[in-house]
Amino acid sequence: MNEYRRTNTTVSLINYHFVFCPRYRRKIFLDSKVEKRFIELVHEICEDLKINVVALECDKDHTHMFLNALPIRSPADIMAKIKGVTSRKLREEFPHLQHLPSLWTRSYFVSTAGNVSSETIKRYVEQQKTRG
Repeated sequence: MNEYRRTNTTVSLINYHFVFCPRYRRKIFLDSKVEKRFIELVHEICEDLKINVVALECDKDHTHMFLNALPIRSPADIMAKIKGVTSRKLREEFPHLQHLPSLWTRSYFVSTAGNVSSETIKRYVEQQKTRG
C-alpha cells in the first residue's frame, strides 16, 4: 500500500478511496452472488489497468474501494471503467438487474491518501528554497 511504484518515467504513490452507490440506493449487495461477482469483476478490471486493489468492501447499498494507481489513470477514468464494465456485466448475468438502464449513479466520492500528510509535504516544499 505504501510502496512506491516505478515505471520507466515515473515514481509514484497514488492511493484513491472511492465510494459509490447503485441507482436509487438499491440494496443489490444483499445478494451474496452479486457482491461476489462484483468483487471478481473489480479485481479483473484493476488487473487490466495495472491498479492494485488495497481494500474492497461492499455494504448493502454502496461499496468502498481503496486502490493504488499509476499516474496515467485519473480518478474519473478509473470510475468510468469500473462502473461501466461492472454495470454491463452484472446486468447481463443477473436477470433481476436487467431492467435497469444503468446500475450505478453518476456520482461518486474520491479522496487521496499517501504515506505522508499534506502538512509534511507543504513544509518540505516551503523548505526547498532554504536548503543548501
